[in-house]
Amino acid sequence: MKVNIHENFDGMTLEDMLKSLHVPKKELHFLRMSKDITINGEQAPLNAPIHTGDAVVLPDTGAESQYKPSYRTCDVLYEDRYLAVLFKPRGVKTHPNQMNETNTLMNHAVYTIESDYLEPVHRLDQETKGVILIAKNPLVKKMLDHMLSERDIKRTYIARVDTKKRLEPQTIDAPIAKNPKERNKYHVTSKGKAAVTHVIESRVTPEYCELEIELETGRTHQIRVHLAHVGFPVIGDPLYGNSTLRDLQLFSYRIEFIHPLLQKTVRVELDKETL
Repeated sequence: MKVNIHENFDGMTLEDMLKSLHVPKKELHFLRMSKDITINGEQAPLNAPIHTGDAVVLPDTGAESQYKPSYRTCDVLYEDRYLAVLFKPRGVKTHPNQMNETNTLMNHAVYTIESDYLEPVHRLDQETKGVILIAKNPLVKKMLDHMLSERDIKRTYIARVDTKKRLEPQTIDAPIAKNPKERNKYHVTSKGKAAVTHVIESRVTPEYCELEIELETGRTHQIRVHLAHVGFPVIGDPLYGNSTLRDLQLFSYRIEFIHPLLQKTVRVELDKETL
């Protein structure tokens, strides 16, 4: 992986920079033992000092993705050498559940993007469409995983619910677990894992109320379960509403974060009029 050192890391050692980006101990040990690190073309140890503009090359850990190409392209909304933001259509899984599957977003991604390593940082339900973040390097994946766990990656969703009443901004803090009585469903239960959904704002139209939602946690079906729990299931949801059509009106609308290596704001937002 090639990195041009940002001024925010000037004067640090390479190891301290990677620690500040929360690269785990296992990967740091691999790099500490490596003889293939270079700074400005010269071999260097992991504890070498770095300065703004230095060209650093870190050796590949050997991790490769195993997804089979689908021979279908996907829409790339943002891409650099470290990560990409893709558009996931409705009805397409984020990744295969079994390795012989070839019609998921990740199968399309490995056909579209030239990289030995591509892995999703988060996931979307099969019937949810919108933006999704993927890592193009295993070290970057670890950085982004930590950012996601620390809520440093801001994910905003649009959900449409069947009411003409404007919902007030609110936080739905209700633990979620698998529903033992209904296969493939989840429910709110005190025995579940913590789940927090923030309804930021709402807009009433002649057909529905459109909610802007931010996730604090990322449980399976979280928005769908939480909105159904407070009496406003997402339109077109056959699992948690009474819809007979597979037309889920839930969209991963925007993603925003500070790029761990480029140290710039990455913000990708869909046009609401196209949802």
